[in-house]
Amino acid sequence: MIPRRSSTRAVGYKLFYRLPLGVRRRLVRMAVPKYIVGAVTLVFDAEAAAPGRILLLRQPPGRGWTLPAGLLQRREEPLVGAARELHEETGIKLPLSEFQPAVPNAVVHLKGWVDMVFEVRVPASTTELVVDGAEVYEAAWHPLDELPPLSTATGRLLGRYRIGPLAETDPAAASPPS
Repeated sequence: MIPRRSSTRAVGYKLFYRLPLGVRRRLVRMAVPKYIVGAVTLVFDAEAAAPGRILLLRQPPGRGWTLPAGLLQRREEPLVGAARELHEETGIKLPLSEFQPAVPNAVVHLKGWVDMVFEVRVPASTTELVVDGAEVYEAAWHPLDELPPLSTATGRLLGRYRIGPLAETDPAAASPPS
């Protein structure tokens, strides 16, 4: 048996757990940091020779290319949100089984949001891209070694996966995409 230390913290926890559940939840919500959660999809061309190609979007205000992504709806699963956003922004509709969690799957940004990141591979030659011209101006395939100017957030996120101009400078970068 592991001996317990008596402390102010232990007394605090005892008091906390005696409170009604609703009160405990409100206290936790007040004390815990809040994050906005989004879903991002890295869409790779399944037919491209190394180093490969990735699908990027040009969106308003048009200051750099981005990834298919968006905020989760209330109580929406990240995988479902990623599939929904990919379909809304590019016209690509895939079964959920085609999405694989990227490694790392969750990226916490300094500005208070978390991106849940997924990967898919589709054949670019037979994948029809459809954009609405309002939320997305253009969708195009780009070689991983010749990316266009990226938005700051997209550049940083891709750097975590060793893609793009920030790949070498990000010490937290994951292994390259397979």
